[in-house]
Amino acid sequence: MTARIIDGKAIAGNLKAELATKVEVRVNEGKARPGLAVILVGNDAASSIYVNKKVEACKAIGFNSEKIELPATTSEQELLATIDKLNDDPTIHGVLLQLPIPEHIDSNKMLEHIAPHKDVDGFHAFNLGRLVQRNPLLRSCTPKGIVTLLESLEGVDVRGMDACIIGASNIVGRPMALELLIKGCTVTVCHRFTKDLQAHVSRADLVIAAVGKPGIVNGDWIKPGAIVIDVGINRLEDGSIVGDIEFDKAKENASWITPVPGGVGPMTVATLMENTLIAAELDENTDRN
Repeated sequence: MTARIIDGKAIAGNLKAELATKVEVRVNEGKARPGLAVILVGNDAASSIYVNKKVEACKAIGFNSEKIELPATTSEQELLATIDKLNDDPTIHGVLLQLPIPEHIDSNKMLEHIAPHKDVDGFHAFNLGRLVQRNPLLRSCTPKGIVTLLESLEGVDVRGMDACIIGASNIVGRPMALELLIKGCTVTVCHRFTKDLQAHVSRADLVIAAVGKPGIVNGDWIKPGAIVIDVGINRLEDGSIVGDIEFDKAKENASWITPVPGGVGPMTVATLMENTLIAAELDENTDRN
């Protein structure tokens, strides 16, 4: 068996094309273009690349975008004031704080300060709480993007599957578990205290790795016919980029597998755009007076 490749770039492209059409319809109806503000604190090179990709996606779809670049010396109060300004700006429907931020700033405090209806990253406790209650509004981008990938697979229904998630972060692992529970999976979340990772992976019908450690999942562990989603992005010394799962071995056992790069990454950006449109629609239907 050789796995079929899940082309995240193509699926993300289709989603962005659908969003562009919806934006054109909105504008023709006299409604506001969705607006996304991205805050970048400091000069982290990788973060700058990610922010530019998001701004480019906004332009391609027809969103308004604002990139706010702040120095690494920015204080908590200054960042809070910036977030307040965006929370109150009626032309901005989504606010995103690019992580990581300098260590002297409490990232949780900043994320909680973003208005829940503008939290297009889906990190606010309000939005995570809605997900827990199986009544989500703005959902975490990477997990939601993975659900979109799974829904695109021909002949695949994840309901009833045994799912194994490697990684328990607030950004991917935990909300991913909630998403899969909603989809009807039986979910196991593995983390640094898990005693026998191989045992959990080898019995799973669906494996999702989101740790950031190359090769932490041996490809031979993958159950024949399993679906493999690799969220990890790791740059090796030779400059190549790999995921958390041994791709060449895993693809010999899996039925479907995401490549790295070109799998989950494009879906995260596309889902951010989708969330921004949803936030604009929520804003129109909510009386805030």
